[in-house]
Amino acid sequence: MKNKIIINNKISTFNKTIKVSGDKSLSIRWVLFASLASGRSKAYNLLMSEDVIAALEGIKKLGAKVNIKSKFCEIIGVGNKGYKYRDNIVLDAKNSGTFGRLVLGLLVDSSKKIKLIGDKSLSKRDFSRVAVPLRKFGAKVDLPKHNGLPLYITGSKNINSIDFLENRGSAQCKSSIILAGLKSNGETVIKATKSRNHTELLCKYLKLPLKIKIKKKYDLIKVKKPKVINNFNYKIPSDISSSAFFIVLTTLSKNSSLLIKNVNINPSRTGIISILKMMGANILYKNKKVYKGELISDIFVKSSKKLNSITCPTKFNSSAIDEFLVIFLVAAKAKGISTFKDLSEMNKKESPRLIWGSKILNNMGIKTVLTGSTIKIFGNPNLSLSKKIIIKNFLKDHRVFMTSVVAALVFGGNWHIHNKDSIDTSFPSFLKIINELKK
Repeated sequence: MKNKIIINNKISTFNKTIKVSGDKSLSIRWVLFASLASGRSKAYNLLMSEDVIAALEGIKKLGAKVNIKSKFCEIIGVGNKGYKYRDNIVLDAKNSGTFGRLVLGLLVDSSKKIKLIGDKSLSKRDFSRVAVPLRKFGAKVDLPKHNGLPLYITGSKNINSIDFLENRGSAQCKSSIILAGLKSNGETVIKATKSRNHTELLCKYLKLPLKIKIKKKYDLIKVKKPKVINNFNYKIPSDISSSAFFIVLTTLSKNSSLLIKNVNINPSRTGIISILKMMGANILYKNKKVYKGELISDIFVKSSKKLNSITCPTKFNSSAIDEFLVIFLVAAKAKGISTFKDLSEMNKKESPRLIWGSKILNNMGIKTVLTGSTIKIFGNPNLSLSKKIIIKNFLKDHRVFMTSVVAALVFGGNWHIHNKDSIDTSFPSFLKIINELKK
């Protein structure tokens, strides 16, 4: 009972202003770059979730110092060549694919064998996608038969620069290669399918030797080893992925409005906004500005009286890959049949999310047709539930849990949603904010 919640009432009308937690992608990247910097770096509004804490614990084992204060987190970096490689280092990435994959790029020069482990969910995920390019750099990466965790990595004294085609649209893979490129001799060239570009923007802000040519279908990235990485302070903006649950909650609620403050609206992350607007959602950006290369804005959302079905353009897949679960709830309420294609990457997350999206909708009485990487959702604008729905056994996937909470609050019914502690990985304050909206 302690690790589940029961929701049996729809949310009432609300008109609120909220601030969600710091961006997880930026929080973990700040931790890694600050650990490589020379001197003291500070982050404000750093997301203190299990994923980010795993990153902080990891860099401490590599020799960086971490001081967590009430208003900020400080890291005393060791420099680009300063990691201390000892015998028997074990890094625990917990549930964090971002930390687990990115830190491997920084270990290509390790003089010792390092073991990387993770929780049950992360251990099942594909690490061959980073092992392949890191081996080209000269690192030795030993993977288990299922290509997950635990794995072992041993670096090389002479790190080769490489040319690599990243054709999955994986920002984690691309970022791991960039970070390895910062340690390699010569120029590393990456031809990368479009994906979120936080690592590149942070490199440019820090004036590191990285160049980008933006093409229509891919980015050409060239990176070299810097002489030094300067220390830097960062005010982490709010997370668009965390905001997505409240954007959809407001869109589907009656006579409600919400202002979410200071959200990172990097174009490589805002596919959900584009998709929901195409479906008839009322979403506005207010007070837009650029901060250290990232586009930041307040997001204003109002309830939508009429929602349209969509044949979702696949060009939005990469920029909305973490938000499709909650987007499917909007399709469930829309008039007509919505189609989403080429979403196999969803099944390579913390749980097989495309399958779970279909399961949740089916439990709600929404017809779906799931074939491989495509889902068709037969919307019902008049959907209102009264039955009991149990959601459990989804590993530790925070997005399945939060999507189910939004569905319960919008569509009604008697929901028993297990694995409440799954939100600790990325958004520990989620239920606190939900309770604020319910007051």
